[in-house]
Amino acid sequence: MLMPREKTPNLTLPLLGGGQFDLASDDGDLGTVVCFYRGLHCPLCATYLKELDKLAPKFGEKGVKTIAVSSDGEERTQAMADKIEASNLRFAYDLPLAEARDWGLYISTSRGKTSIGIEEPALFSEPGLFMVNKDRSLYYMSVQTMPFVRPHFSELLGALDFAISNNYPARGEYQGAV
Repeated sequence: MLMPREKTPNLTLPLLGGGQFDLASDDGDLGTVVCFYRGLHCPLCATYLKELDKLAPKFGEKGVKTIAVSSDGEERTQAMADKIEASNLRFAYDLPLAEARDWGLYISTSRGKTSIGIEEPALFSEPGLFMVNKDRSLYYMSVQTMPFVRPHFSELLGALDFAISNNYPARGEYQGAV
């Protein structure tokens, strides 16, 4: 299980448009919001990522970079970026499912075509949202077993304001006996 204030797993993946994303060297002053999404087949993911794309500049103003990550290949990832008309959000692709598990993400099996007529991959990860500090320590995380009821990016932005102004630490770090 990932623990707040401890290092997250490494994350190095190809980026749409070329280059490589490496969480260890991402240069946000405060850190990076990593949004793991299910893939092109998920209509809820498209709506969710469209909102993150819209708010990515506001995260940037706070010193936080943003990235969307899935196990989809380059072609499906490009199709998702095109679908949401992404202009601010970076996309990484080819997330190995073993690495998705390292992040605590749940893995699902295909049920065939979705409501929008796109075939689900044989296996794919369910959503997760992470705020990772510049030193790669975990500040916040939310993982889900299905695509519904996700954290709101606007609330995360507000929480960052509070955390910054109050030097608020990551919580949930206690590992002792209870």
